[in-house]
Amino acid sequence: MVLVTAVRDYINRMLLDISGMKVLILDSSTVSIVSVVYSQSDLLKKEVFLVELVDSISKSKESMSHLKAVYFLRPTSENIQHLKRQLASPRFGEIHLFFSNILNDTQIHILADSDEHESVLQVQEIYADFIAGDPCHFSLNISSNHLYMLPVAMDPSNLQHYCDRIVDGISAVFLALKRRPVIRYQRTSDIAKRIAQDTVKLMYQQESGLFDFRRSETLLLVLDRREDAVTPLLNQWTYQAMVHELINIQDNKVDLRTFGKVPKDQQEVVLSSEQDLFFKANMYENFGDIGMNIKRMVDEFQQIAKSNQKIQTIEDMAKFVDNYPEYRRMQGNVSKHVTLVTEMSKIVEERKLMVVSQTEQELACNGGQGAAFEAVTNLLNNENVSDIDRLRLVMLYALRYEKESPVQLMQLFNKLASKSAKYKPGLVQFLLKQAGVDKRTGDLFGNRDLMNIARNMARGLKGVENVYTQHQPLLFQTMESISKGRLRDIDYPFVGNHFQPGRPQDVVIFIVGGTTYEESRSVSLFNSTNSGIRFILGGTTVLNSKRFLKDLEEAQRMIRSSSTVV
Repeated sequence: MVLVTAVRDYINRMLLDISGMKVLILDSSTVSIVSVVYSQSDLLKKEVFLVELVDSISKSKESMSHLKAVYFLRPTSENIQHLKRQLASPRFGEIHLFFSNILNDTQIHILADSDEHESVLQVQEIYADFIAGDPCHFSLNISSNHLYMLPVAMDPSNLQHYCDRIVDGISAVFLALKRRPVIRYQRTSDIAKRIAQDTVKLMYQQESGLFDFRRSETLLLVLDRREDAVTPLLNQWTYQAMVHELINIQDNKVDLRTFGKVPKDQQEVVLSSEQDLFFKANMYENFGDIGMNIKRMVDEFQQIAKSNQKIQTIEDMAKFVDNYPEYRRMQGNVSKHVTLVTEMSKIVEERKLMVVSQTEQELACNGGQGAAFEAVTNLLNNENVSDIDRLRLVMLYALRYEKESPVQLMQLFNKLASKSAKYKPGLVQFLLKQAGVDKRTGDLFGNRDLMNIARNMARGLKGVENVYTQHQPLLFQTMESISKGRLRDIDYPFVGNHFQPGRPQDVVIFIVGGTTYEESRSVSLFNSTNSGIRFILGGTTVLNSKRFLKDLEEAQRMIRSSSTVV
């Protein structure tokens, strides 16, 4: 059930079967799908000498009959129109069409009618309609991610596109895994219910033949991000999550161009567990350990560099030349990780994140409203704390204590308004309307359910290894409940008459509104310590706190400016 391997296999098959010099033609979505699993050197090995976007190819008239064109596109009406125009006057010697999902009959007829020159040699569906960033974590990179927060009647057309894209992505994952799951959803979420029902309709009715796999114990659980708004608001202290929170990871790439004196060859770096062994070993380690491990890597590199300086014989020279590519790769890798950790250390110091984060973790994990109020008030008054950090602290306090201390909450709203003019307290109130206690199903803070209260007390007595990483996402509890067969039907109903007795073997959890790298880490660690059940996590996008707040602001703006709110 490794998604990266599934997507790589599809692309291998696509490129290996076509011999000779090739141009690979992608769209804005498939370029991300390919780039996270395939490097440029991998493409060159498959004789791909040119990579183009389908819309820019449309603008060019130059003949390239010496090249074979391999198109890999999403089956959208826009892409079909691009193809229709390009097939009318083909520029390539051969055309091979691959689509990342199911084509409908109308699209097939349009392609057939457009191919008057008979230049298309094959049309195939390969089910890679998702970005497989890590082996057990995928995203759909949906840009208009705020739509899940809007009332259904407000923007029905865009909401339909949003839901359709999610159903397409989920169905492609299960076609790639060759599974047809039973489907459950979070009862309190209308959008989770809608997506679950649409997915059942596709898999069990419209395309039942395509999903006619041998019955397996597989579950799809559709959740809503608003069930746990705490996780995307927290600062992160493990390597992958921290890079995304403080700098940003997009399709396994990190853009450092806006940072001061970064060397030219380090301005965009790749962070992939498939291509970088150091990152694979350290992506879930905490920040303190990362520093030590990078120092060890630098020391090892310096030893190798010293030995390379002792070239005295022809044999030494030949050995150095043989090892030079590996030496250059190692040098690049050392430099990349040193640069990332250096830049993050500067941000931590500048924004006083160690002090801020300690209070965040207290708000997320421990009780004590009085102490929490005092700590948040002190940080709001601290001139070194940034506006975004003040806002996140008030939001975390509000999510935890909205019912217990409305008076103090009002005081914090007023303090936030006076200190951070950019952020109006209305955004915190909008968050509570979207993700407050009345909207949630689960025990987000571990203080409703007796079992969770006992678990938290036990954890408190044992002590926490690291104060900055004591938070556990709500997803961890959900995985525990599934693995023990205790996920309550009343809170997470099945769709239709497809039930599942006992414990599933394979579980895909999809979060509408986006996942976080903290949750991805939880899934990976859970899989490594629990045999007999495997989890995959997917979502509409991969969030950090900045993106989560941007989605919240956009939804609030649209609701305010709409006159059709219901």
